[in-house]
Amino acid sequence: MSKKNNSVEVICPLDYAFRRIGGKYKGRILWYLKSNEVMRYGELKRAVTDITTKMLTQTLRELEEDALISRKVYHELPPKVEYSLTDEGAEMLPFIDYLRHWGAKQMEKREMVDLKC
Repeated sequence: MSKKNNSVEVICPLDYAFRRIGGKYKGRILWYLKSNEVMRYGELKRAVTDITTKMLTQTLRELEEDALISRKVYHELPPKVEYSLTDEGAEMLPFIDYLRHWGAKQMEKREMVDLKC
């Protein structure tokens, strides 16, 4: 269930999960954080090659709001911000990995290029 304008909207668990990790970038960001443990904004921008600055910022905020990543701000000059997976975010990794393997298998069947993510 989720709250919407002071009313309760009933959703199924699958809907809830896809709302949290759905979209073009969320799964990839979680996957890259798995591989690197902690990443700064610029590192994420380089890793997710086809994302705009605005979309990366928005997606990181959504992942943080959903408690899938944590954001640590260092008060220094130049400013430094690091992102890492939360325990909840780490729980998603086996499912993301399963989807990654499924996608690679489907791409292979269709003789598509494997982008190695």
